Amino acid sequence: MAHANISRVTKSHATFFFNFARLSVPLLLVFTLFLVPQAGGQAGSVNVQPPRPWDQNPDGMHIYIWAGLKSHFPGQHDYPQFLADWSKLLTEHGAVVDGALHAPSAADLEHTDVVILYKGDAAYLSDEEKSALEAYAKRGGGLVSLHDSLCGPDPAYFASLVGGAKKHGEVNYTLGAPIPYTVVDAADPIMTGMSNIIIFDEAFYNMTWAQNPRIHVLATAVIPGTPSAGTHKGEVVPQIWTYEHTLPGGQPARAFVWMQGHEYANFANYQLQQMLLRGIAWAAKKPVDSLVDYVPPRPLRTQGPATNP
Repeated sequence: MAHANISRVTKSHATFFFNFARLSVPLLLVFTLFLVPQAGGQAGSVNVQPPRPWDQNPDGMHIYIWAGLKSHFPGQHDYPQFLADWSKLLTEHGAVVDGALHAPSAADLEHTDVVILYKGDAAYLSDEEKSALEAYAKRGGGLVSLHDSLCGPDPAYFASLVGGAKKHGEVNYTLGAPIPYTVVDAADPIMTGMSNIIIFDEAFYNMTWAQNPRIHVLATAVIPGTPSAGTHKGEVVPQIWTYEHTLPGGQPARAFVWMQGHEYANFANYQLQQMLLRGIAWAAKKPVDSLVDYVPPRPLRTQGPATNP
């Protein structure tokens, strides 16, 4: 009798699990099709976009940093370090930042407000890069050129984008020397707080300048007497300027240029840093103080470090 009862219980359990499995398979398929994210964002999938870090500004200006590989001596031309440091700094000042050690593609530029170039000889452009940059400028996209980014094989062409350029292979540089600024337009909001400081860096001369329109000079420097400067010693040459232009068939675009940055430490100079932030915002056609004055939102209590009650 006990054996018969065990047999009936075992059969009952088997029937239960068989029926449960028959119901579970369709339910599992429904869960897989509708609740599990599908590749390629198919209909019925959930949002697979990663959450934005809480301290980033989703409404900030979009900046692409086009940097290059490190060159020169230690502490000089540190393009990768700029990409690392300024992607963080600009994010802290309310920007949405992208960037790489290569030229931006057409897709990268699609939603970009301003491109910052800090790369040796960035004016060496392939046909594809030139096409993407021209299309971007025709849409009114802004450019910021730092130090020798404006050096290349065709200075007249690159000057049409940023207002001035220098030819690679010519002696048109001072090498490291004291560079004395004279602020030419102190009323320009970009130059707010800038004084006639002297920094140890490098200045350029023998420039090719855009003629129609011309640059708007913000600051000049007297070329110091260095072996490479030669007879150019004492020349007064623009080192900081803005440039507003319109490519044929395009919209008005802006460029801001600071020809120093040979010594990477100068990026930490307070006056220069504030000037650069304003110049970047101006080139992006945003309020000139929007990066300088940005105040990040206060984090929620649950987003801060854990504390004891």
